[in-house]
Amino acid sequence: MRSFLFIPGDSPKKLEKGLGSGADALLLDLEDSISPQNKAQARGVTLGFLKEAVPVKARPRIYVRINGLQTGLTDADLDAIVGGRPDGVMFPKAEGGQAVIHCDAKLTAREAIHGLPDGSLDIIAIATETAQAIFLAGTYAGSSKRLKGITWGAEDLSVELGAEANRDRDGHFLAPYQLARSLCLAGAAAAQVQAIDTVYIDFRNEAGLRRECEEARRDGFTGKMAIHPGQVAAINEVFTPTADQVKRAEAVIAEFAKNPGAGTVGIGGVMYDRPHLERAKQLLARAKAVQK
Repeated sequence: MRSFLFIPGDSPKKLEKGLGSGADALLLDLEDSISPQNKAQARGVTLGFLKEAVPVKARPRIYVRINGLQTGLTDADLDAIVGGRPDGVMFPKAEGGQAVIHCDAKLTAREAIHGLPDGSLDIIAIATETAQAIFLAGTYAGSSKRLKGITWGAEDLSVELGAEANRDRDGHFLAPYQLARSLCLAGAAAAQVQAIDTVYIDFRNEAGLRRECEEARRDGFTGKMAIHPGQVAAINEVFTPTADQVKRAEAVIAEFAKNPGAGTVGIGGVMYDRPHLERAKQLLARAKAVQK
């Protein structure tokens, strides 16, 4: 999945529009975009949307961002939405692998209640929204088979740190958030799950969005979250391997196949070693996933 579009869970109009956005995944939000007094209404609207949208064959994957364990609202969220059979939940303010284990247990109980197979719902964890979470970013490996992705956030973290800003005047993340981003990337790699980049809040600045997408792809992220449907096309484009990249990856794989015992191979005057082979395989897997 390349693009993950946030949609407030209390807006039927925006939810319906999201289906045609081109996003690979929709993130129906019960957390930050919903005021406390509208939580119950949002759960009902979200459940109604799930019941209509999930059975449709040609649709994006659908996740629900629940409220974090610290809020006391997690159980009410899961009680409301698991019966709608979303593809999974986005788990905010996750504080390490133990928190994912806790979330897994809650999902398991509700899958049983609703007659769903064990493990039906996936988890995408937001791993950097609290100061404590920063220190636990390397603990997700082996926590749950449900865990399919790890992402990060700067807005809640900046509040917890008491910061005046999280970006500089040019829109680049400041040092504490660069650290959070790097730990998210490393944590996802350690857990062998997808690394997903955070949102770009200046949603009318396409040049800035594209720059941030390209930097994220360069560093190892394979997707990015969006806060506006207008961001989806650029995200999908940047995170889709180009024809030239695919051709180059296929050439690397083919050359190693001809020389199975080789540690390095030469193509067009350039030397490639075994890490390049693994990178080529990963790129082709992403390209094939886009074509499905």
